[in-house]
Amino acid sequence: MLGYTWQTVVESAAGSGLGIAAALPLGYLMARSTIAARALQPYLAASQAVPAVALAPLLALWIGYGLLPIAILCALLVFFPMLVNTMLGLRELDPDVLNAARVDGVGRWGMLRHIEFPLALPSILAGVRTGCTLSITGAVVGEFVMGGEGLGQLLAVQRGQANSTGLFVSLLTLTLLAAATYGTVRLVELTVDR
Repeated sequence: MLGYTWQTVVESAAGSGLGIAAALPLGYLMARSTIAARALQPYLAASQAVPAVALAPLLALWIGYGLLPIAILCALLVFFPMLVNTMLGLRELDPDVLNAARVDGVGRWGMLRHIEFPLALPSILAGVRTGCTLSITGAVVGEFVMGGEGLGQLLAVQRGQANSTGLFVSLLTLTLLAAATYGTVRLVELTVDR
């Protein structure tokens, strides 16, 4: 069970990393540029109507099998909540604080590093927490459709064997894994808040 769980964790972590790498910069761009927001928001919102189960076979055809397509599927699932929370966190910053920093001569990168990012961090981390928890689902769906060596594949085998005890143990493991992921990101949040 440990080997299957570890494989799902690796796929989930890779997908979360890809999702963070894409969502945070794009969220910043869309929060700071109304043109980018107007151009991209309808398409990003529409992308949420496509179920992950429908995307998985396409990823397998385009990329093949293994860690990469499953990580991309996870990234697609975690991307949207991370993006939205990043945008909201940056848009709700106090304009007086930002204007005061500009008057003091803070440049664009200094503003992002010392003011915008720290003030928006609680909202950003809330999106990361939600996304990382969803990445477990992405890994399982990817393994169902594309194969693999994680808990999703184990569930598929157990379902085929009508192994109800194994199914319950695997589902319990997935639940505990999602709770542990949520708790880990929450712990990071509490550490950063101090």
